[in-house]
Amino acid sequence: MLALLGFLMIIVFMILIMTGRLSAMVALIAIPIIFAVIGGFGAEMGPMMLEGIKGVAPTGIMILFAILFFGVLIDAGVFDPIINTILKVVKGDPVKIAIGTAILALLISLDGDGTTTYMITISAMLPLYKRIGMKPIILAGIAISASGVMNLLPWGGPTARVMTSLNLEMSEVFTPVIPAMVGGAIFVLFMAFWLGRQERKRIGVAQIDYSAMLQTAATVEDDHLKRPKLIIFNYALTIILLVALISELMPPVALFMLGFAIAITVNYPKMRDQKERVANYADNALSVVSMVFAAGIFTGILSGTGMVDAMANSVIDYIPDALGARFAIITAILSAPFTFFMSNDAFYYGVLPLLAKAGAVYGIDPAVLGRAALLGQPVHLLSPLVPSTFLLVGMVGEDFGKLQRLVLPWAFGSTIVMIIVCVLLGIIPF
Repeated sequence: MLALLGFLMIIVFMILIMTGRLSAMVALIAIPIIFAVIGGFGAEMGPMMLEGIKGVAPTGIMILFAILFFGVLIDAGVFDPIINTILKVVKGDPVKIAIGTAILALLISLDGDGTTTYMITISAMLPLYKRIGMKPIILAGIAISASGVMNLLPWGGPTARVMTSLNLEMSEVFTPVIPAMVGGAIFVLFMAFWLGRQERKRIGVAQIDYSAMLQTAATVEDDHLKRPKLIIFNYALTIILLVALISELMPPVALFMLGFAIAITVNYPKMRDQKERVANYADNALSVVSMVFAAGIFTGILSGTGMVDAMANSVIDYIPDALGARFAIITAILSAPFTFFMSNDAFYYGVLPLLAKAGAVYGIDPAVLGRAALLGQPVHLLSPLVPSTFLLVGMVGEDFGKLQRLVLPWAFGSTIVMIIVCVLLGIIPF
């Protein structure tokens, strides 16, 4: 009964947000509450919701200060040289621009943090997209697709969860799937080429003055905000912050808070300027952070009612014994919808150990299942339970459901390509 209720809740939720009948934030709050009441959990909802909000609080605060930190650097002109270099190569060709976006996002994603990837990629490329008339949703789609592949890096989160939950080493989990990541990255470049070619057919190659385009894309309206004399300091600060994030020197939320405090004090020492900068980012920050806490209510009720466990167990129970030898591929396929409908923590700490126990019955090594469980990450990032995705759609000014409609087929394509590479190279058995 709980599993059925959980699946119905997910289906209703997805239909409502993908058809635009409810905003994602309202749906994240209202739908789980309605289904919790239907399931007889009305009296227990309060603690569940609070627990879910507590779980996402550090992420919400981190995103808030990440927006503030990168907002200061963007206004100060830190990313203008990146934009200039890209413009020199891609100019007005939508195909080159889309491929350039993919390469930039793949490189920036090496830090393993989706928030950083989106902040830098969108900030660098959005002015150019707007200048020549390309759809911003394509920029968002390419960025999230690149991040979905690179999210398999050990410091990205999922791989670390796999190693922890199954007590495995990096050499057993991450190293073998590197070829699959290469295959996924090539697929992202193909996606960018395809979408860029569609845009080229729609708008053609922009015949515009290069210097004018450069000036428009690489500047903000208020040139007085630029801090060219501080660019070396700002680059150093950004690199130090990224290194500290990767090395886990401090919790991410603390690092971004400290980074923002340093960045705004050095670049805009006057109190009046600081208040203006914070106010300038408030709209975007509020819309994103409020969505994060709404997602906390959704996950809190989904976990607290036991729907997550019931859904996982029901799927595992219905796997026929005849498919036992294919359990690794089944795990890889299930990882896409499972990580879409639940958080990475819920899947890798809750469901994966169950899958590993079931796989052991068929003689399948837990390390193999751990690798397979990573391959659904491109789909996971399109889940409404991923806070950084709301930051992405907010930055390009698009609708969450529209992003899902565009990217979900490509995300499944990335997962399938990585599965095929793993099977062909014997990384997971067929």
